[in-house]
Amino acid sequence: MAVKIALDNVYPFISEAKIKEYGARLERAQNMLEQGDGPGGEFTGWLRLPGEYDKMEFTRIKDAAAKIQKQSEALIVIGIGGSYLGARSAIEFLCSPNYNLIKKNTPDVFFAGNNLSGAYLNEIIELIGDRDFSINVISKSGTTTEPAVAFRVWKELAEKKYGLAGAKERIYATTDKSRGALKKLADMEGYECFVIPDDIGGRYSVLTPVGLLPIAVAGIDIGACMDGAAAAMNELKARRWDNPAWRYAAARNALYDTGKTTEIFAAYEPSARFIAEWWKQLFGESEGKEGKGIYPASVDFTADLHSMGQYIQEGRRNIFETVLSIARPCCDITLVNDPDDLDGLNFLAGKTLSHINRQAFLGTILAHADGGVPSIIAEIPEINEREYGYLVYFFELACGLSGYILGVNPFDQPGVEAYKKNMFALLGKPGYEKEREDLSKRLNNI
Repeated sequence: MAVKIALDNVYPFISEAKIKEYGARLERAQNMLEQGDGPGGEFTGWLRLPGEYDKMEFTRIKDAAAKIQKQSEALIVIGIGGSYLGARSAIEFLCSPNYNLIKKNTPDVFFAGNNLSGAYLNEIIELIGDRDFSINVISKSGTTTEPAVAFRVWKELAEKKYGLAGAKERIYATTDKSRGALKKLADMEGYECFVIPDDIGGRYSVLTPVGLLPIAVAGIDIGACMDGAAAAMNELKARRWDNPAWRYAAARNALYDTGKTTEIFAAYEPSARFIAEWWKQLFGESEGKEGKGIYPASVDFTADLHSMGQYIQEGRRNIFETVLSIARPCCDITLVNDPDDLDGLNFLAGKTLSHINRQAFLGTILAHADGGVPSIIAEIPEINEREYGYLVYFFELACGLSGYILGVNPFDQPGVEAYKKNMFALLGKPGYEKEREDLSKRLNNI
């Protein structure tokens, strides 16, 4: 199996036998996922996706990516939450966290529509300058505020630069198959469309056209990503204790039930930063409801050992870690001997940075265990497309299982609407007049 889960640094805090007691709940959770009869069961299409995805649309995605690569120096990906985090995680993990700065024969990829900052959007416009660009706007409805605002801006820029006919050849809409404001606009303007499946929610959508088009534009082999996910789909069906998805879901819920209410995702490779951001949305939006749920946080090690490390070591003991470990580095550097040895590091001469990084990882795991912080280790063999696809499917399955163990619907997000209602009222959206009046009174009292 491409993901291995090690619980050695959990067992000092909770026994293996205690964790295995979650087996019956895992069995029920697996049944609900596979039969689609649990809460939110209508949104479990991701479970079968690697074996059932639309091959014709997949070919269109690759063709569109090749067209974008040929005609554009930059791609603007407009989306928020699951509409951008998956793609960004893949590009940074598989290419580079400095993707737009490295020499390559693929377009730069910029992400817009994930905030409401004018400064941020203006900076992307300035970075694009006179270069040719294409747009991939991603939204199920087309009315989500952040991406809708950004798309208005970029649509105008494209039409000004290329004309109406030229712009429609550079705008790609990933949206609902038949309804919604974006689908209506795309049909009216003649944009090429890709479908967000009805049975897959945003945070589970990275292996749909939502993530695959921008990932392919970056030159990543999306076929290998899907092959990895298919391998995970087949292997992780196993209903036994060595199934890593079962081990992970059981361990984190067992720790939660002992008062470990915060899970910190850690990695020792900077390229994994947006894997962590995607993971936080996946678990936070899936489990954080009804007054329940493990709070997902993340750190970049070893950098954050010099900032968050103090709290992790000696702060409140309500935390545990999930550490992503990569067995084989993609490249390495060996330290040389310095005759002066003013920095006192000659004891490291002849050692590789991957070896030094590994020892930092092992030492930190032990130190945190001594400080009362259990660690779940999730190891993958190396960084490549197949392992990425496997890892995505692993976390999606573990999240679905974990949510059902917790007793919540892991596929809805009712709390996300709360801020939107207040924002619409304060902005004067028609139909929100009473709410605006009430909120204004509250603000005047602050």
